[in-house]
Amino acid sequence: MYDAILTQYVTWRNDTSLGGIEGCISKLQAADPNFVMGHVIASGLELIGTGRSVLLDDQLASAVRKTVELSKTQSITERERLHVSAMEMFSKGCFPKACVLWDEILLDHPTDLLALKFAHDTYFYIGHQTEMRDSVARVLPHWKPHMPLYSYLKGIYSFGLLETKLYDQAEKIAKEGLALTPGDAWAVHAVSHVHEMRAEVEKGLKFMEQTENNWKKCDMLACHNYWHWALNFIEKGEYEAALGIYDSQISKRCFSSEAMLDTVDACSMLYRLELEGVKVGDRWKELQKVTKPHREDHVLLFNDLHFLMTSLGAKDEETSRRLLETLWELAQAPGENHTHQLATSIGLPMCEALIEFDKGNYSRVVELLLPIRYHFTDIGGSDAQVSEKWRYQPILPCNDT
Repeated sequence: MYDAILTQYVTWRNDTSLGGIEGCISKLQAADPNFVMGHVIASGLELIGTGRSVLLDDQLASAVRKTVELSKTQSITERERLHVSAMEMFSKGCFPKACVLWDEILLDHPTDLLALKFAHDTYFYIGHQTEMRDSVARVLPHWKPHMPLYSYLKGIYSFGLLETKLYDQAEKIAKEGLALTPGDAWAVHAVSHVHEMRAEVEKGLKFMEQTENNWKKCDMLACHNYWHWALNFIEKGEYEAALGIYDSQISKRCFSSEAMLDTVDACSMLYRLELEGVKVGDRWKELQKVTKPHREDHVLLFNDLHFLMTSLGAKDEETSRRLLETLWELAQAPGENHTHQLATSIGLPMCEALIEFDKGNYSRVVELLLPIRYHFTDIGGSDAQVSEKWRYQPILPCNDT
């Protein structure tokens, strides 16, 4: 069951024949309630999804504590002990420290795919693009084609390459992975990024259309790939086509899963369409039903900004106010929590800029964003999600003031 859970995580696809990830976790814990690594992968996946906060969710906090306690009462390996420590660090918001521990595991165990994937995702969350690339590059020589899930390393490595602007290499490596496993949704995702960053709109549209049948059943990433597809239509000025993808795919998958990646995709798509002057009607209010319960999570600043986009779009001033108030409160005593440490210098100014933009105070937006414009990636997210949009889009309306 452990391998089945890990495989579904890496391939971005719940295997319904096994009951999906949740079903496999239930079976694993029923078979061996004291299996430490079973608890590590179960709690780790909840944490890495960023949809629950240990500060607000007693059940998740209890699961983390139980994992730590079990590790202290059993004779486990140093590798397993490092896994427990990394998971605990992540739960406390100490994301960089968690990555250090996962990379330490990989030094002696370069084929530990759980450590590799957790590190990859967390480096992404904190905007450490070079580390995200190199963490994979270091272990690649130790992987051989006959090893399970070998081909998926191609897509993972490709993403690190493209986020460090090595687009030719990224495309080559991703396509090597797709030649081995056409259904690798993350490798498809990497190629889509490359086309976007090169402004190859027609190529991007054609590629997504040609590969759709290969990745659309990867339920944990399909929504995001449809988001990328819609971005190409926005770049082309075909807003109805983008809105059509939102209605037929993005929103439906978001409302069904309520997964955080699907949720921020929906927030982002509506916001980008409104920036282009598209009227999205009551869609914000529908989406607000998903985002409002998360307004005080503050797991990632990246998530907070997307929740704020939604409350502003839905004209819910109380939710917007509460989000900023609670983030400010946490920023007063951040401790080692990475998100809370960045709240004062980056998170709150970016949130305030969204509010001022909504009010039409564009000069104030520039005042808030200009000093931090080279630090937007510190909140996590890709260049396509964060850097390009935040550096340039908010400044454009100032030409009219």
